[in-house]
Order: sequence, then structure tokens, then C-alpha cells
Amino acid sequence: MTPTQVVVHAAESGREVIDSDGRRIHIKRLLALDKLRLFKAVGSSLAQNEPYLGMAVLASSVTSIDGVPIPPPVNETHIEGMVSRLGDAGLSAVATGLAEMASCDAARSRELAGN
Repeated sequence: MTPTQVVVHAAESGREVIDSDGRRIHIKRLLALDKLRLFKAVGSSLAQNEPYLGMAVLASSVTSIDGVPIPPPVNETHIEGMVSRLGDAGLSAVATGLAEMASCDAARSRELAGN
């Protein structure tokens, strides 16, 4: 695999986090197409609402909870349902997991650039 393929594969495969309620939540970093679809799902006015969009990104990053697959949201109702299902515990775990993934990706990119 090329260095770029390694980074892309790691981003697509995601990781599992465990929230304070003990749920196993599998997450992945949203890619360009995922973000485009999310913008469509939230609509033009909510796409400009940064707090709403931030929570929508967290909810959309979830691919499964306790091994049960979660499809990507396609509208505002699905996004809000996912936020409700995750609650504060799940959203916090997802945010922490995504931040850790971004940190690892940045370190990996610096390492590859140094070679």
C-alpha cells in the first residue's frame, strides 16, 4: 500500500469507542461524499447552523451500536433520532474517538512525510 492508501484505509475502517453507558459504538471519519450527503440531509438552513451541524457530524459518524449497523441519516428526523439515541454519553464518546483518530492521522501523515 502507498502511504496515501494507508491513511485512507485507516480513515475508512474507523474504530470502536465505548461510552460511559457501556455501549460499543463503531465510528468512522466522514469522507467528502459522506459530508456532501450530510449537507443534503440537514438542508441549507441547518447546514449554516454550526452547533447543529457539529452534532449532526458526530451522529453521522456512527456506523454501529453494540454490533447493530446504523445506516447514514438521510434527513433531519433521522439525524435527530440518532442524536437522541446516542445522548450525551454517546456523543461525548464519538467526539473523543474522532479527535483521537484525527490526532493519529496527523501523526501518521507527519511520519510519512519525514520518510
